[in-house]
Amino acid sequence: MASPDQDLAPVLDKDGVRLTVDDALATVTLTNPAKRNAQSPALWRALAEAGRLLPGSVRVVVLRGEGVSFSAGLDRQMFTPEGIPGEPNFIDLARRDDAGLDASIAEFQEAFTWWRRNDLVSIAAVQGHAIGAGFQLALACDLRVVADDVQFAMRETSLGLVPDLTGTHPLVGLVGYARALEICATGRFVGAEESVASGLANLAVPADQLDAAARDLAAALVAAPRDAVVETKALLRGATDRTYDEQRAAERAAQARRLRDLAGLGE
Repeated sequence: MASPDQDLAPVLDKDGVRLTVDDALATVTLTNPAKRNAQSPALWRALAEAGRLLPGSVRVVVLRGEGVSFSAGLDRQMFTPEGIPGEPNFIDLARRDDAGLDASIAEFQEAFTWWRRNDLVSIAAVQGHAIGAGFQLALACDLRVVADDVQFAMRETSLGLVPDLTGTHPLVGLVGYARALEICATGRFVGAEESVASGLANLAVPADQLDAAARDLAAALVAAPRDAVVETKALLRGATDRTYDEQRAAERAAQARRLRDLAGLGE
């Protein structure tokens, strides 16, 4: 798959992650297609760094993967006794005390958390396999555009593990508890048609149109007034944690801020 960001000087380009910025649009690309963009702690650190390096001008971030697959999940070398050089393997992690193990997983999760910041809208453009950590990285984004060959799967349970890279909360929110449990516990593949029908994906397109579809969606989002989008995202993200009356109050407060700002009376 050709990269739409290759003509831009990268802000970051290391450990399988490239970040480019074109004014209000940033593109984060997974750049190890030979390994189907398998994930490692180094890649997670690079993803977290990409979030920290975003300029204030950025309003939309597109996440994409080079090659035939978005991300086939964890680098299986992490499961071997020798592990990845310079990184803890699973046995090393298991031997840490509760606080140490919790801190390690929390550090891994940082790669998956910044995509939902209220000042950004993030779009995952997903083709081919998005398995385990790859599925969870797509779920970390606000929106998902998928190719017609997409294959989502949550395989952690089959390995005796649980999804721990922030994927469970958005998955339940998108498809509901029962379907989320079934997808996770069976590890089955979810294709493009089911992804759209279940709410997991916003749009499915032929694979050769995936980048263009993501760019079109990004352009539509950038065209909307930024402060209105930020306020709306905050309202929607908090809606499930508020009662109906609390949400009504939040709407009133947000609208008051918008009206005063539009009238030139904002703080």
